[in-house]
Amino acid sequence: MERLQKIIAQAGIASRRKSEELILSGKVEVNGEVVTELGTKANPEEDMITVNGKPIRSEKKVYMMLNKPKGVITSASDPEGRKIVSDYLKGVKERVYPVGRLDYDTEGLLILTNDGEFAHLLTHPKHHVPKTYHATVKGVPHGSALEKLKTGIMLDDGMTAPAEIEYKDVDTAANESVISITIYEGRNRQVRRMFEAINHPVTRLKRISFGGILLQNLKRGLTRNLTKEEVNNLITLAKSEPAKKMKKR
Repeated sequence: MERLQKIIAQAGIASRRKSEELILSGKVEVNGEVVTELGTKANPEEDMITVNGKPIRSEKKVYMMLNKPKGVITSASDPEGRKIVSDYLKGVKERVYPVGRLDYDTEGLLILTNDGEFAHLLTHPKHHVPKTYHATVKGVPHGSALEKLKTGIMLDDGMTAPAEIEYKDVDTAANESVISITIYEGRNRQVRRMFEAINHPVTRLKRISFGGILLQNLKRGLTRNLTKEEVNNLITLAKSEPAKKMKKR
Protein backbone atom coordinates (compact mmCIF):
# COMPACT_ATOMS: atom_id res chain seq x y z
CA MET A 1 0.00 0.00 0.00
CA GLU A 2 1.33 3.42 -0.96
CA ARG A 3 0.10 6.98 -0.71
CA LEU A 4 -2.05 8.02 -3.66
CA GLN A 5 0.08 11.03 -4.55
CA LYS A 6 3.15 8.81 -4.79
CA ILE A 7 1.34 6.29 -7.02
CA ILE A 8 0.12 9.05 -9.33
CA ALA A 9 3.58 10.64 -9.51
CA GLN A 10 5.24 7.30 -10.25
CA ALA A 11 2.75 6.71 -13.06
CA GLY A 12 4.03 9.87 -14.73
CA ILE A 13 0.78 11.81 -14.43
CA ALA A 14 2.27 14.77 -12.57
CA SER A 15 4.82 15.74 -9.96
CA ARG A 16 4.05 14.75 -6.40
CA ARG A 17 2.96 18.28 -5.50
CA LYS A 18 0.64 18.47 -8.52
CA SER A 19 -0.66 15.00 -7.67
CA GLU A 20 -1.64 16.29 -4.24
CA GLU A 21 -3.53 19.16 -5.89
CA LEU A 22 -5.38 16.68 -8.12
CA ILE A 23 -6.45 14.71 -5.04
CA LEU A 24 -7.57 17.79 -3.12
CA SER A 25 -9.60 19.02 -6.10
CA GLY A 26 -11.56 15.75 -6.25
CA LYS A 27 -10.16 14.56 -9.57
CA VAL A 28 -8.90 11.21 -8.26
CA GLU A 29 -11.04 8.11 -7.71
CA VAL A 30 -10.16 4.76 -6.13
CA ASN A 31 -12.47 1.88 -7.02
CA GLY A 32 -15.14 4.32 -8.18
CA GLU A 33 -15.07 6.59 -5.12
CA VAL A 34 -13.70 10.13 -5.10
CA VAL A 35 -10.78 10.54 -2.70
CA THR A 36 -9.77 13.95 -1.35
CA GLU A 37 -7.66 12.93 1.68
CA LEU A 38 -3.90 13.18 1.09
CA GLY A 39 -3.15 10.39 3.54
CA THR A 40 -5.17 7.82 1.59
CA LYS A 41 -3.26 4.72 0.55
CA ALA A 42 -3.97 2.29 -2.27
CA ASN A 43 -2.48 -0.74 -3.99
CA PRO A 44 -1.69 0.10 -7.63
CA GLU A 45 -1.67 -3.61 -8.49
CA GLU A 46 -5.17 -4.30 -7.14
CA ASP A 47 -7.11 -1.01 -6.93
CA MET A 48 -8.63 0.83 -9.88
CA ILE A 49 -7.22 4.35 -9.69
CA THR A 50 -8.40 7.05 -12.09
CA VAL A 51 -7.35 10.67 -12.60
CA ASN A 52 -9.85 12.88 -14.42
CA GLY A 53 -11.79 9.71 -15.23
CA LYS A 54 -8.84 7.96 -16.90
CA PRO A 55 -7.16 4.88 -15.38
CA ILE A 56 -3.51 5.44 -14.56
CA ARG A 57 -0.93 3.12 -15.96
CA SER A 58 2.78 2.83 -15.45
CA GLU A 59 4.92 4.53 -18.06
CA LYS A 60 8.50 3.94 -19.00
CA LYS A 61 10.55 6.38 -16.95
CA VAL A 62 12.03 9.17 -19.05
CA TYR A 63 14.81 11.56 -18.03
CA MET A 64 15.85 14.21 -20.52
CA MET A 65 17.13 17.73 -20.92
CA LEU A 66 16.08 20.59 -23.17
CA ASN A 67 18.02 23.67 -24.15
CA LYS A 68 15.05 25.98 -23.58
CA PRO A 69 15.00 29.02 -25.84
CA LYS A 70 14.16 32.44 -24.49
CA GLY A 71 10.48 33.27 -24.89
CA VAL A 72 9.15 29.82 -23.99
CA ILE A 73 6.79 29.04 -21.09
CA THR A 74 7.58 26.11 -18.79
CA SER A 75 3.96 25.06 -18.36
CA ALA A 76 1.48 22.70 -20.02
CA SER A 77 -0.42 25.50 -21.75
CA ASP A 78 -0.53 29.27 -22.14
CA PRO A 79 -3.75 31.28 -22.57
CA GLU A 80 -1.79 33.96 -24.44
CA GLY A 81 -0.75 31.47 -27.10
CA ARG A 82 2.98 31.73 -26.45
CA LYS A 83 5.32 28.82 -27.10
CA ILE A 84 5.48 26.18 -24.35
CA VAL A 85 8.05 23.52 -23.53
CA SER A 86 5.94 20.70 -25.00
CA ASP A 87 6.20 22.36 -28.43
CA TYR A 88 9.79 21.05 -28.45
CA LEU A 89 8.86 17.48 -27.44
CA LYS A 90 6.99 16.30 -30.53
CA GLY A 91 8.71 12.91 -30.63
CA VAL A 92 8.25 12.16 -26.93
CA LYS A 93 5.33 9.79 -26.29
CA GLU A 94 5.48 9.93 -22.49
CA ARG A 95 3.93 12.82 -20.55
CA VAL A 96 7.03 14.52 -19.25
CA TYR A 97 7.10 17.79 -17.28
CA PRO A 98 9.82 20.22 -16.19
CA VAL A 99 11.85 19.72 -13.03
CA GLY A 100 11.53 23.21 -11.59
CA ARG A 101 11.16 26.21 -13.88
CA LEU A 102 12.99 28.65 -16.08
CA ASP A 103 11.12 31.89 -16.51
CA TYR A 104 9.93 33.20 -19.89
CA ASP A 105 13.03 35.32 -20.53
CA THR A 106 15.56 32.74 -19.29
CA GLU A 107 17.14 30.16 -21.56
CA GLY A 108 19.26 27.07 -21.11
CA LEU A 109 19.22 23.71 -19.38
CA LEU A 110 15.83 22.39 -18.31
CA ILE A 111 15.44 18.81 -17.06
CA LEU A 112 12.20 17.00 -17.85
CA THR A 113 10.86 13.69 -16.58
CA ASN A 114 7.75 11.66 -15.88
CA ASP A 115 9.23 10.37 -12.62
CA GLY A 116 7.49 12.33 -9.86
CA GLU A 117 9.75 11.07 -7.08
CA PHE A 118 12.85 12.08 -9.05
CA ALA A 119 11.42 15.55 -9.70
CA HIS A 120 10.47 15.99 -6.05
CA LEU A 121 13.94 14.92 -4.92
CA LEU A 122 15.67 17.48 -7.14
CA THR A 123 13.40 20.40 -6.30
CA HIS A 124 12.88 19.96 -2.55
CA PRO A 125 14.49 22.95 -0.77
CA LYS A 126 16.36 20.80 1.77
CA HIS A 127 18.45 19.09 -0.90
CA HIS A 128 20.38 22.18 -2.12
CA VAL A 129 21.00 20.95 -5.67
CA PRO A 130 23.36 23.47 -7.36
CA LYS A 131 22.29 25.34 -10.50
CA THR A 132 24.76 27.46 -12.48
CA TYR A 133 23.83 30.40 -14.70
CA HIS A 134 25.68 32.81 -16.95
CA ALA A 135 24.17 36.22 -16.29
CA THR A 136 24.84 39.15 -18.60
CA VAL A 137 24.37 42.26 -16.47
CA LYS A 138 24.49 45.99 -16.99
CA GLY A 139 27.71 47.58 -15.85
CA VAL A 140 30.70 45.97 -14.17
CA PRO A 141 29.93 44.98 -10.56
CA HIS A 142 32.67 45.79 -8.06
CA GLY A 143 34.10 42.98 -5.98
CA SER A 144 32.33 44.31 -2.92
CA ALA A 145 28.95 44.04 -4.68
CA LEU A 146 29.63 40.46 -5.79
CA GLU A 147 30.79 39.64 -2.27
CA LYS A 148 27.26 40.39 -1.07
CA LEU A 149 25.95 37.72 -3.42
CA LYS A 150 28.61 35.29 -2.24
CA THR A 151 27.72 35.65 1.41
CA GLY A 152 23.96 36.12 1.00
CA ILE A 153 21.82 39.14 0.24
CA MET A 154 18.46 40.24 1.59
CA LEU A 155 15.55 39.97 -0.86
CA ASP A 156 11.88 40.66 -0.23
CA ASP A 157 11.38 36.99 0.65
CA GLY A 158 14.38 36.71 2.97
CA MET A 159 18.13 36.25 2.96
CA THR A 160 19.60 34.16 0.15
CA ALA A 161 21.99 31.30 0.79
CA PRO A 162 25.65 31.87 -0.17
CA ALA A 163 26.32 31.71 -3.91
CA GLU A 164 29.42 31.01 -5.97
CA ILE A 165 30.43 33.90 -8.22
CA GLU A 166 33.00 34.22 -11.00
CA TYR A 167 33.66 36.83 -13.68
CA LYS A 168 33.43 35.31 -17.18
CA ASP A 169 33.72 38.38 -19.41
CA VAL A 170 33.72 42.17 -19.25
CA ASP A 171 32.75 44.34 -22.22
CA THR A 172 33.72 47.89 -21.31
CA ALA A 173 32.53 49.27 -24.66
CA ALA A 174 29.01 47.91 -24.11
CA ASN A 175 29.24 48.54 -20.36
CA GLU A 176 28.18 45.03 -19.45
CA SER A 177 29.59 41.91 -17.82
CA VAL A 178 29.01 38.19 -17.89
CA ILE A 179 29.00 36.66 -14.41
CA SER A 180 28.83 32.96 -13.57
CA ILE A 181 26.61 32.38 -10.54
CA THR A 182 25.81 29.09 -8.81
CA ILE A 183 22.86 29.02 -6.43
CA TYR A 184 21.53 26.25 -4.18
CA GLU A 185 17.93 27.43 -3.95
CA GLY A 186 15.01 27.70 -6.35
CA ARG A 187 13.16 30.91 -5.57
CA ASN A 188 11.12 32.69 -8.23
CA ARG A 189 13.37 34.79 -10.52
CA GLN A 190 16.05 34.54 -7.86
CA VAL A 191 19.15 35.28 -9.93
CA ARG A 192 17.54 38.31 -11.56
CA ARG A 193 16.44 39.67 -8.19
CA MET A 194 19.90 39.12 -6.68
CA PHE A 195 21.58 41.23 -9.35
CA GLU A 196 18.86 43.87 -9.16
CA ALA A 197 19.62 44.11 -5.43
CA ILE A 198 23.20 45.20 -6.24
CA ASN A 199 21.97 47.57 -9.00
CA HIS A 200 23.27 45.52 -11.94
CA PRO A 201 20.13 44.23 -13.67
CA VAL A 202 20.29 41.12 -15.85
CA THR A 203 19.86 41.57 -19.61
CA ARG A 204 20.36 37.90 -20.51
CA LEU A 205 20.23 34.76 -18.36
CA LYS A 206 21.22 31.25 -19.36
CA ARG A 207 21.36 28.15 -17.15
CA ILE A 208 24.36 26.05 -18.11
CA SER A 209 24.37 23.42 -15.36
CA PHE A 210 21.96 21.59 -13.07
CA GLY A 211 23.39 19.35 -10.36
CA GLY A 212 26.57 18.79 -12.34
CA ILE A 213 24.74 18.03 -15.61
CA LEU A 214 26.16 20.40 -18.24
CA LEU A 215 24.34 22.01 -21.16
CA GLN A 216 27.54 21.94 -23.22
CA ASN A 217 26.92 22.08 -27.00
CA LEU A 218 23.25 21.02 -27.06
CA LYS A 219 21.64 23.33 -29.60
CA ARG A 220 18.84 25.69 -28.62
CA GLY A 221 15.42 24.03 -28.82
CA LEU A 222 16.82 20.48 -28.93
CA THR A 223 16.65 17.69 -26.35
CA ARG A 224 18.70 14.67 -25.35
CA ASN A 225 18.10 11.82 -22.92
CA LEU A 226 20.12 11.76 -19.74
CA THR A 227 22.38 8.75 -19.32
CA LYS A 228 21.76 6.27 -16.53
CA GLU A 229 24.95 7.50 -14.89
CA GLU A 230 23.77 11.12 -15.01
CA VAL A 231 20.43 10.21 -13.44
CA ASN A 232 22.13 8.22 -10.69
CA ASN A 233 24.57 11.06 -10.03
CA LEU A 234 21.69 13.53 -9.65
CA ILE A 235 19.92 11.21 -7.21
CA THR A 236 23.12 10.68 -5.20
CA LEU A 237 23.80 14.43 -5.09
CA ALA A 238 20.29 15.27 -3.95
CA LYS A 239 20.34 12.61 -1.24
CA SER A 240 23.77 13.56 0.13
CA GLU A 241 23.92 15.46 3.41
CA PRO A 242 23.28 19.22 2.91
CA ALA A 243 26.08 19.98 5.37
CA LYS A 244 28.62 18.25 3.12
CA LYS A 245 27.54 20.34 0.15
CA MET A 246 27.63 23.52 2.22
CA LYS A 247 31.29 22.86 3.09
CA LYS A 248 32.18 22.80 -0.62
CA ARG A 249 30.95 26.33 -1.20
